[in-house]
Amino acid sequence: SSGINAEWPLWPGNQVVFPVTYNDKFYKDVLDVGELAKLAFFNDIVVGAVCCRTDLQEGQRKLYIMTLGCLGPYRRCGVGKKLLDHVMKIAKEDGQYDAIFLHVQISNDEALQFYNKFDFKIIDTKQDYYKRIEPADAYVLEKSLKCGKVEDSI
Repeated sequence: SSGINAEWPLWPGNQVVFPVTYNDKFYKDVLDVGELAKLAFFNDIVVGAVCCRTDLQEGQRKLYIMTLGCLGPYRRCGVGKKLLDHVMKIAKEDGQYDAIFLHVQISNDEALQFYNKFDFKIIDTKQDYYKRIEPADAYVLEKSLKCGKVEDSI
């Protein structure tokens, strides 16, 4: 069987999938975010995970994807899509998010292509975002959730 599940047994896959190390506080916080953290299972094996938080910035309420990853052998099998669909469903049902955003290492072409398929756009580049990994820069990717929003052009 496959699917996503609310349990979060401190998935060790984060250490395999991501080039950064997450501290104990990250995992403690994950336990408190409910539906914003999900694991993906395939035949009772955890193969992917997503973790988000609500972020308020410049008068906007955004959903920030802290991590979304899948073990290598299960990539291109729809696991990432299922996890991202879950995040987008939460945002849509909530109805109060202006956008979903995340950081992606500038050299991570696979992730950039993945998010591009879901209409995420590069809106910024953060210099030296990552510590102890090269390249240290990250793109900020964002998907607007407010359709038909007209900005003042004056």
